[in-house]
Amino acid sequence: MYDVNNIRADFPILGREVNGKPLVYLDNGASAQKPQVVIDAITQAYSMEYSNVHRGLHYLSNLATDKYEAVRGKIAKFLNAASENEIVLNSGTTEGINMVAYGWAMPRLQAGDEIILSVMEHHANIVPWHFLRERQGVVLKWVDVDSTGALDPQAVIDAIGPKTKLVAVTQCSNVLGTMVDVKAITDGVHAKGVPVLVDGSQGSVHAPVDVQDIGCDFYAITGHKLYGPSGSGAIYCKAERMAEMRPFIGGGDMIKEVSKDAVIYNDPPMKFEAGTPGIVQTIGFGVALDYLMDLGMENVATHEAELRDYTVQKLSGLNWLQVQGTTADKAAIFSFTLDGAAHAHDISTILDKKGVAVRAGHHCAGPLMEHLGVTATCRASFGLYNTTDEVDTLVQALELAHELFG
Repeated sequence: MYDVNNIRADFPILGREVNGKPLVYLDNGASAQKPQVVIDAITQAYSMEYSNVHRGLHYLSNLATDKYEAVRGKIAKFLNAASENEIVLNSGTTEGINMVAYGWAMPRLQAGDEIILSVMEHHANIVPWHFLRERQGVVLKWVDVDSTGALDPQAVIDAIGPKTKLVAVTQCSNVLGTMVDVKAITDGVHAKGVPVLVDGSQGSVHAPVDVQDIGCDFYAITGHKLYGPSGSGAIYCKAERMAEMRPFIGGGDMIKEVSKDAVIYNDPPMKFEAGTPGIVQTIGFGVALDYLMDLGMENVATHEAELRDYTVQKLSGLNWLQVQGTTADKAAIFSFTLDGAAHAHDISTILDKKGVAVRAGHHCAGPLMEHLGVTATCRASFGLYNTTDEVDTLVQALELAHELFG
C-alpha cells in the first residue's frame, strides 16, 4: 500500500517550518528532497568508506569502486536498458546532452543540417544545439505545442526533412507538465532514418521508463530530481550509437594507454567518463533509485495522478488564475499567473510567507515563455510525498495573493 504519511516520514526536511508555517514543498520540478536513506548513505560513504575509484587495489578503493559501479546496473534496471554498458554516469542531464552534442553530433553535422526541437524544451536541451548552430551552421527547427500545451507526435515526424540529423525532445515539460508520447515520436522518426534523443529529466520522475520500449537512441536523467544528490545523473546511449561517439572530455580513467605520440581510449562506457567522478553523489543516487524501485514507479505515478486531478479541480475554481497548459495528459506540474499586474516573483513571495515553496521565473524555458506570451510564471510541481492537504494550503495562499494584488 502507498502510504504517503509513512513516505513523508522518510524525508526529514518535510517536518520543518518556514516562516512559522509547516513547509509545503512544491518545487520538485527544480529539485526534489532527499530521503533519510540517501542522506545516511552519503554520510557513510564520506565518513567511513571514502576513496577514489578504479585506481587503487586497497580495501577502501575496492569498496568505493564496487558501490560506485553497482549504480550503473541500478540505472540500467530503472530504465530497462539492455545492458549496463549502455549507461554513462555523469553529473546530470546537462552533461549528458552536451556529451551527445560534442561526441556524436558535432563530428557528423555540417552547415545546413537540421536538429528538430519542440518549443517546450529546457535550456539544457537547447543551448548545446545552439553551440552547433553558432559554430557549424546547423539549423534548429522548432515544433510548436497546441493551445492546450500538448505536442502532437505527428507534427514532430512531419518536420523531418532530407537534412534532419537528430530529433531532441523532452518526455515531460518542466513548465506545463505535458507528457509527450516519445515512443510514437521515436517510431515515426526512426522510420525516416533519424536518431532520437529524449530529455528524461522530468519524465523519469513521474512514471516508469522503458528505453527499450521507447526505442530512443539517447535518454538523459538527473539524480537530484529523482530524490538523489545533486551532481549525479546518467545518459543511456544505445550500443550502436555509443560505438559512433568520440570522447567528450579527456583525462584519467577514460584511457587505456597514453604516450607522447598517441592515446588508446578505454572501452565504452568508461571511454566517456573522464577524471575522478562524483563518487559519493553517484552512490547516493543509487540508493535513491533503490528507494524509488521499492516504492514502485507505477505506485508513484498513481499517487501523483490523483494529486494532479485534485489540483486541477481546486485551481479550476479560481477564475482569476491563469493556468498555462490544460492538456489532460500531464504530470502534476502547474504553471500559472494571476490576473492583474502581480509579477510571478511577488506571488511566490506571498506563498513563501505561508510556507509554500514554488518556483517563479522563466524556468529555463525561454522559447516556451515566448510561445505562451508571458515573461514568467509561478510553478507548483508535485512529488511522491505531497498531499491533497498541501494542495488546499496552496489554494489558500493563492487566495491571499489575489486579495493583496487583485
